[in-house]
Amino acid sequence: MSAATQNANSNTITQTIAADMEAVNTVIRQRLHSEVPLVNQIAEYIISAGGKRIRPVLVLLVANAYSYQGVAHHELAAVVEFIHTATLLHDDVVDESSLRRGRATANALFGNAASVLVGDFLYSRAFQMMVSLNSMRVMQILSDATNVIAEGEVLQLLNMHDPDVSEERYLQVIRSKTAKLFEAAAELGALISGADDGQIAAAGEYGRSLGTAFQLIDDVLDYAGDAAEIGKNVGDDLREGKPTLPLIWLMGNGTEAQRQLVRSCIENGDEQHFDTILAAITGSGALAYTRRAAEEAAQRAAAAVAGLPASVYKDALLQLARFAVDRTH
Repeated sequence: MSAATQNANSNTITQTIAADMEAVNTVIRQRLHSEVPLVNQIAEYIISAGGKRIRPVLVLLVANAYSYQGVAHHELAAVVEFIHTATLLHDDVVDESSLRRGRATANALFGNAASVLVGDFLYSRAFQMMVSLNSMRVMQILSDATNVIAEGEVLQLLNMHDPDVSEERYLQVIRSKTAKLFEAAAELGALISGADDGQIAAAGEYGRSLGTAFQLIDDVLDYAGDAAEIGKNVGDDLREGKPTLPLIWLMGNGTEAQRQLVRSCIENGDEQHFDTILAAITGSGALAYTRRAAEEAAQRAAAAVAGLPASVYKDALLQLARFAVDRTH
């Protein structure tokens, strides 16, 4: 799919909820305010970087698909975006990243200490906001999600520079670190609309599978993408010693020389052999295997919302599952 077609599809999805997204952006601006200037500066910097805003979009699409009539979905969409932004701030410090979405990371500009502390501010502001909604179930979903995400971060830390990470161990990190917030976002959209437990669970399955597909395509793009288009340094995963699915597949299915080279690079975070490994990954079935896994996850997502009544919001959810695997950035 061409970049123009992808952008058109992405725009169609966001146009469906354009007024809602505008309301969410207003909430974000209001809730970002702090009496501490540096908090405002860093929070504004990272929020204004934009990105796809997939998680808040999920809250809005699912709520609308269930004909929600209130405004709590705007607050919840902002909460989800704050939690996500906090994880990005902390992630970039842990990964020592210098580039995200084509711009310098907050830690590169403002330093590690400020980034970590403003991440803490965003987490705590998110919890203030969710408490104001006065729903124990909302708080349960979001507090469980943030706890699982933190566990996923630690799991990923344990996996770094470990060439013996299995596919299952790696997928566990994806489910915890990435897919859990997608799952929570979709569940919240269903919950506030008065959906029953089965419908909330189906929304959660949609979010979880969509998040898995997104992360697996990110893994593909780390070797098949263009740095300018995807907005990060291609090859970052290898430099950080992260055994992602294409590398895990190559170690299990490549030649002995390839296996040894990948092991060594993961152990040492060695990017000087990136071109050799890139050639091995693109010349083998590693990217095709990872793409197939993403396709299967996207199909599970589509199946999970098949029972929704026909609407432009259901169509957008199905389109989003397709976009997750067709995108090039």
